[in-house]
Amino acid sequence: MAFSSVYPHYITKAEKKNRTKAEVDEIICWLTGYTLESLQKQIDSKVDFETFFEQSPQLNENVSKITGVICGYRIEEIEDPLMKKVRYLDKLIDELAKGKTMEKILRK
Repeated sequence: MAFSSVYPHYITKAEKKNRTKAEVDEIICWLTGYTLESLQKQIDSKVDFETFFEQSPQLNENVSKITGVICGYRIEEIEDPLMKKVRYLDKLIDELAKGKTMEKILRK
C-alpha cells in the first residue's frame, strides 16, 4: 500500500478534530527523521509503506514510549517490524485526533 494513498486520510482525520496538516507532518517527521522536504519527496514518489520506513533517516529514539492499543492490537505485542512502525504512526495520529497536546504525542 502506498504511503501517499494513506497520508491524506491522516490529514482528514486530524482536520476533522480541528488539528492541522502541519501537526500531522510534525508527527511523521518526529517518528521517522524525515525533513518536511524529504517527506514530500516520499509522498510524491508514491512509495509503499515498507520503502517509506526503510528509507526513513532514523526512527525516533522514543518510539518505545508509544504503547497502547490501536486497531485492536496492543502495539507492544506486534512482532512484524513493518506493521509495528505503521501502528506507531496510526497511534500518534489517533492521539492527535483525540486532542492530546503535541508535547504528549511527541513523548517529551
